[in-house]
Amino acid sequence: MQYKKLCEVYEELEKDSSRLKKTEIVSEFLKNLKKDIIRNDKNLEIIYLLQGRTWPDYIEKEFGISTQLTIKAIAKASGTNEKELIHKFKKIGDLGKVAEEVFKHKKQSTLYSQVLTTDKVIENLKKLPELQGKGSVDKKMSIIAELLSSSSSIEAKYITRTLLNDLRIGLGSGTIRDSITWACFDKEDKTNFEIVQEAYDRSTDFALVFEKACKGKKSLETIELTPGKPIKVMLALKAENIADGFERVGKPCALEFKYDGFRMLINKDEKGKVRIFTRRLDEVTLQFPEVVEYVKKNIKAKSFILDSEAVGFNAKTKKYLPFQNISQRIRRKYDIKKLEKEMPVEINAFDILYLNGKSLINEPFEKRTKLLRNLIKKEKWKFITSEQLITDNEKQAEAFYKRAIDAEEEGIMFKSLSSPYKPGARVGHMLKLKPSEKELDLVIVGAEYGEGKRAGWLSSFDVACLDEDNECFVEIGKVGTGIKEKEQKEQVKTENKSSNEDIRDHITFEELTKLLKPLITKEEGKHIKVKPKIVITVVYQNIQKSPTYESGFALRFPRFTRLRDEKDKPLKEIATLKEVKTDFDRLNEWRRAA
Repeated sequence: MQYKKLCEVYEELEKDSSRLKKTEIVSEFLKNLKKDIIRNDKNLEIIYLLQGRTWPDYIEKEFGISTQLTIKAIAKASGTNEKELIHKFKKIGDLGKVAEEVFKHKKQSTLYSQVLTTDKVIENLKKLPELQGKGSVDKKMSIIAELLSSSSSIEAKYITRTLLNDLRIGLGSGTIRDSITWACFDKEDKTNFEIVQEAYDRSTDFALVFEKACKGKKSLETIELTPGKPIKVMLALKAENIADGFERVGKPCALEFKYDGFRMLINKDEKGKVRIFTRRLDEVTLQFPEVVEYVKKNIKAKSFILDSEAVGFNAKTKKYLPFQNISQRIRRKYDIKKLEKEMPVEINAFDILYLNGKSLINEPFEKRTKLLRNLIKKEKWKFITSEQLITDNEKQAEAFYKRAIDAEEEGIMFKSLSSPYKPGARVGHMLKLKPSEKELDLVIVGAEYGEGKRAGWLSSFDVACLDEDNECFVEIGKVGTGIKEKEQKEQVKTENKSSNEDIRDHITFEELTKLLKPLITKEEGKHIKVKPKIVITVVYQNIQKSPTYESGFALRFPRFTRLRDEKDKPLKEIATLKEVKTDFDRLNEWRRAA
């Protein structure tokens, strides 16, 4: 397929903000693609390109291309001066549009050395993440420039945006799912949407889902969980208190400690190979060799997929540590043995999704948790199951909650005994309760430069939640309190720090400014817009309706409490507009009751 045809679809999607219209546009594109799929002569990776990727969602690769390198490649391919490109970028705020503009004014003879195809774009883009080390920058530049040299203005626009992971067409996974359903099944039958979603949940691969859907429901149902292939973890909603938790998940239910660690999906395939993935689908098997050994020693099964929390602890004092103290183990790929001794982890398994060739995600939690607890040979400080209480008694639940807090855990989980496992979903049959009940994880989308002693720093930050229906971020307030003006000596991290104090609680205006400056997309006087990337936790007094913000709501007295690590809290998992509305409704109910 000519890449230009795909770019025309991008253009249509960018012009229309309606999710319904976007679904129509993509489904029509997929209907045409479907004919070729049935003839087995179409590259399915085009589905990934629709999302600005060249691989399925379960592979968390990035192109690794900076804005500066992209500017250099555009300059090389178009013959335009870099300073001119930077000036245009600052004015327009979208490097894709800058590329479109400069390529529009080039002579046709210099542009079309060959017709650009989707296969060629995919081929070149897939090479980029593999290039590392000496000379890799020049090689990447050549690969990008090759594509841009053959591009029309519209093609240059979307190649640039794809490289920067910012297509700006408002196309999320929900729209892709609905478009596949519309293209392959009767859209009036609501169960078809569920069938497609469940197939995606088992595979995390829309190209595979589309290929199977083109051949019918029976083919789609052949998609199964596969140990060694990561899937998205099930997520929890918030409970306001013990009574609220029981009301929403039912009585009796399972209560479990909520640990301050990071999610770890532990896989063992039929050949005995153990692989470990984070909630963001990154493989970390090499970073945690001790966990591989725990699995081999403590679980006697041919194959399985376990959901667990890895919790760090001090090897000498046997005191649990907060996530931030061990988060560096996720990224490090050297000095593994040294880190293993300095920052050991204990695995707290709490769910099982697959066992000995059979998927368990549709089995009730009551059955899954029994299988799990009978499967594992527990060994303190190495591999155990989560602390659990099954009860319908509020006093017992309160005591269990207190025990979790006294143990310096984050809180507790409520789990419905009859519920299935829903990968990637926030479901009402799994809730979390923490002492800081009124808090939200939000993304910074803008900021304003300060004055006086804060001059030169960004000091007021626009924060947004995720509008899942329209697949975009919507502002909900400004945050400026809770951030330090300068680092205090006692807050400096030391190598042997074992306190439960989260070192990222103490970020300064200067540090946050440095994080945000490379993400600036637009400047208007003192105010800037930034690419949504930096996630923070905000506590607030209450929520009120507000016409000021596009969300329709505003947080009262918001305060920064924590900078979230991208491995711990990805953008897709920040607070949603639906959650905000739910919190608003609950707060109003309590006020009326009072």
